[in-house]
Amino acid sequence: MMGLIRKLLSKLKKTEEAEELEIEQYDEVVSRDSIDLHDESQRTRYIESCLDQIRDAQTQIGQLTREYSTVTAYLTDIEELEALPDEEKAELYQVAERISGFEQERKIYEEGKQRMAETDFRRMERMAEEVSEGIKKLKETESYQDKIRQDLNRLSSERHAYQYRKHELQSAMANFRGMIVITGFAFVTCMILLLLMQFFLKMDIHIGYLLTAGATALAIFIIYLKYTDAARDKQKVERTINRLILLQNKVKIRYVNNTNLLEYLYVKYKVNSSDELVRYWEAYQTEKEERERIKNLYADLDFERSELMSILRRFQIRYPEIWIHQAQAIINKKEMVEIRHSLILRRQKLRRQVEYNEKMAESAQAEVRSLAEEFPVYAPEIFAMVSRYEEENGDS
Repeated sequence: MMGLIRKLLSKLKKTEEAEELEIEQYDEVVSRDSIDLHDESQRTRYIESCLDQIRDAQTQIGQLTREYSTVTAYLTDIEELEALPDEEKAELYQVAERISGFEQERKIYEEGKQRMAETDFRRMERMAEEVSEGIKKLKETESYQDKIRQDLNRLSSERHAYQYRKHELQSAMANFRGMIVITGFAFVTCMILLLLMQFFLKMDIHIGYLLTAGATALAIFIIYLKYTDAARDKQKVERTINRLILLQNKVKIRYVNNTNLLEYLYVKYKVNSSDELVRYWEAYQTEKEERERIKNLYADLDFERSELMSILRRFQIRYPEIWIHQAQAIINKKEMVEIRHSLILRRQKLRRQVEYNEKMAESAQAEVRSLAEEFPVYAPEIFAMVSRYEEENGDS
């Protein structure tokens, strides 16, 4: 503590020396060099400048004196606080500690992590009553959208499978038609051979005719059965494809309607998904609780500051309002020392400024008197200007 005081005093002494050197450079404000005092206009302007210097100096002195009195009162308040009995100090410290704690908590909040944007908070606040239902509706619509998309994919896959099956049946029917042609050609060929054998070789081929006709008839019958089965399957496949097309059209209509509803909900809540709306809603609820907490914190802080003001007034402190923003100094001796020496430094600067302005006013007054004494011929004119100055400024 003593080291801190010595450091402050050393700094204060150096500052005073520097300011004294600076002020000395401007001590000579009024000067009649290069002024022809026998010239009426120059003489009048010079005297007016002296009177202006007196007025400005007196104005400054008045302002500085009031500020000096205020700073002195601040220092007196510090002395009064330090001289309080222990019981009264304890009461004061308790309130000051609570204020300090609230201010620290507020600082942590204000310097904390990035909070929810005000525009997003206001939007959620406006829709607070419908957001829960909106989240439910969005999730249902998105879930239904996924199901519709899955149905469309499944119907598309089934349609392609049946179209492939239709192509296979068409190929099979074409093959069966080719087989009938081949069977017919084979039958004709066999009959020709049997006829040649009968007429040229004189062979008995009745059994050959029967066998050829029977085999041909059996082959054609089997091929026909296969062909008709394929034709029936093809008809079934075509009906199924048509049914799938109708289902696809219905599902597409539902898909478009659901997509439009989903886009409307996204625009309404200004989100791109239900998860985003959930995040906004959770952030809003957290922010709302935090704002409510900080609102209560400010209310508690205002209450404690009012309590502090009441206690300080009861202890006859002249400026209690300055302590509500520096309550930490009441409970922290180091900060109180720094405030005290800051006030001492301010008061010393004010005193030097007052002394400087007094010196300037006296210098200007002396110059006016000197002019009246050195140039008695102009004395009535000078006294008249001084009288007008005193009347304008309310001097007696």
